Amino acid sequence: MIKPLRNYCLLKKEKIEKETKFGDIIISTKKDNGTVSKIISVGEDVKNPLLKEGARVIYKEYSTTSYKENDEEYLLIKDEDILAVIE
Repeated sequence: MIKPLRNYCLLKKEKIEKETKFGDIIISTKKDNGTVSKIISVGEDVKNPLLKEGARVIYKEYSTTSYKENDEEYLLIKDEDILAVIE
């Protein structure tokens, strides 16, 4: 497991599944949801109580570091670059 240090948060990008119906055929596609992700874990120096495991957040688009493990893509981001929590 990846454990972020200091004031970093570990995020996992969300994918939106969209279904379109054409007659009897349903087409399912997965798309990135822009800059919305779910917090997987937070570093020990993250002070904002809203930034906790499971929270969905909006963040600055170019402020992350990507990491891929076992076909899963994760993002590391400073807590100050998270702009909002989606409730």
